[in-house]
Amino acid sequence: MDLHITTLADRPELQGAMWQMVDTWPEFVINDPVAWANIGRIVSELPEYVLVATDSEGRVAGRAFSVPFQLAADGRVQLPDGGWDQVVLWAFSDLRHGRTPDIVSAIEITVAKDLQGRGISGMLLAALRDNVGRLGFSELVAPVRPSAKSAETNALIQEYAYRTRASDGLPHDPWLRVHVRAGGAIEKVAPASMTVAGSLEQWRTWTGLPFGTTGPVEVPGALVPVHCEAERGYAVYVEPNVWVRHRL
Repeated sequence: MDLHITTLADRPELQGAMWQMVDTWPEFVINDPVAWANIGRIVSELPEYVLVATDSEGRVAGRAFSVPFQLAADGRVQLPDGGWDQVVLWAFSDLRHGRTPDIVSAIEITVAKDLQGRGISGMLLAALRDNVGRLGFSELVAPVRPSAKSAETNALIQEYAYRTRASDGLPHDPWLRVHVRAGGAIEKVAPASMTVAGSLEQWRTWTGLPFGTTGPVEVPGALVPVHCEAERGYAVYVEPNVWVRHRL
């Protein structure tokens, strides 16, 4: 597919169309409070780290967000167990305190719903790697949301992340496979990468499920079961991701 990929800094007029692109994110995911509070800030404060892909007719086909941060700061050094949420908080803390970033993390790569399955996510990942290099960094990391894990919610992420295919030794998970093919290496698991807590009524609205019994609830699109506390009136989802490091 013929795509034109540019930074939002170069084409700010695409911002509206980028947000209007129809995607397939489960509603509960976008209600992660860290994402809710900060995703718009990436666009407004770090547009050179945002990529937008348009097709031959100028329609937005996909987007990729990333953030720079300082991994070598005191108390860090290792990629965080808190994954997505933590790295976003680190990035904006560093921006606020004037710390010089030494690495970039991918935050989101999303393809328009009707264009999935055409290799666009791989193209955006390659463009993200190129953009990070152009900005002067030598590494890109990513708290990868392994896409097929939702079919095996009870599988341990510590096993799933390192599962490979017998045919070629590449990761079992298709999105992890795209990253490894692009030059990435699986580094570690982020067991608490994103946390979404809400009242039972909120979870019912997000999922259409009853959430009437205490215990694990299988939710479409979730990578692990959601824990429901029916008597106490809330449910919590803690999503695991997989850290992948790309050396450029």
